[in-house]
Amino acid sequence: MIDDGRYIAPALGILDGEAAGQEVSSTSEAFPSRTSVWHETPTGTSAGEATSYYELPLLKEPVWKPVVPVYFYVGGVAGAAAVLGAAAQAVDGADLRSLVKSCRWIAAIGGGVGSVLLVYDLGRPERFLHMLRVLRPTSPMSVGSWVLAGAASCTMGSALLADSRGVLGRLGDAAGYTAAVFGLPLTGYTAVLLSNTAVPVWSEARRSLPPLFIASSMSALAALFGLLPLGIREQRIVERFGTAGELAELASMAAVERETGRVDAVSRPLREGLSGSLWTAAKVLTAAGLAVALIPGRSRAKRVLQSFLGTAGALSLRFAVFQAGKASVRDPQATFRSQRAR
Repeated sequence: MIDDGRYIAPALGILDGEAAGQEVSSTSEAFPSRTSVWHETPTGTSAGEATSYYELPLLKEPVWKPVVPVYFYVGGVAGAAAVLGAAAQAVDGADLRSLVKSCRWIAAIGGGVGSVLLVYDLGRPERFLHMLRVLRPTSPMSVGSWVLAGAASCTMGSALLADSRGVLGRLGDAAGYTAAVFGLPLTGYTAVLLSNTAVPVWSEARRSLPPLFIASSMSALAALFGLLPLGIREQRIVERFGTAGELAELASMAAVERETGRVDAVSRPLREGLSGSLWTAAKVLTAAGLAVALIPGRSRAKRVLQSFLGTAGALSLRFAVFQAGKASVRDPQATFRSQRAR
């Protein structure tokens, strides 16, 4: 038996395999747990400073594909379109029929595209179907799957029957109202899903992140309408809808910063790196879109500029939140300090 610190008895086992050739110069190297590791903490030099194991992340990064922020955007726009279409239908369905029809088709296309993006992220179509086998109210993923399935079905039905009259027309109107019931949670359920994870920056923003996604969905829908032909009354409705969304979005972004800012390490991804740049860009683009909306006039150039700023701001916001989550789990101090702060 070789006295190299490993002490393998030939009667019980042999040193064989890929790592069998490793050598140690002392017994302390073979048994690192017998060193003074607890007298010299891996990280942190004082008792009040949070420690981690050699700065290794405590959590794994989210395994979602890069298309997930696009799914957040598409689903949010579809949900907001379903709600706006139902509201216009309830107020004056005859005079605002063009707006109602546009909202229904935007919601239907968004629901279909969102389903495709979700299935693509899952990797196999049957995984989405398996999530519909049960409904678990305590699971945002389970509820969200049913919300998406219900919204996609109702919005497509309402869009296909948008030009129908009589019984079919009434069925289309009923489907439009039902789509709004699913559309409202569709705009913000993805934020609820994020905030129910252990990712520090998402978890700490669990109260302000859902309102942010809902508000951003409103402004993103209004921006999309900038590329579509609308009547004067319809333009006025969409502009007010978008302005309310942009104001709420900027207020919600400030709320997210305040909520995550209670722990400096948690809010760091919103200030630094790629996620910080995207977050700043989202604020600047949204504020610029709001400033353009307040300029008098309804020229085509103004509407196109609003559309570009609003769409870019909405996408930047979702990619910023997505990247901030990945950066947050790479910082072990964010995890430990957020837990200690609670």
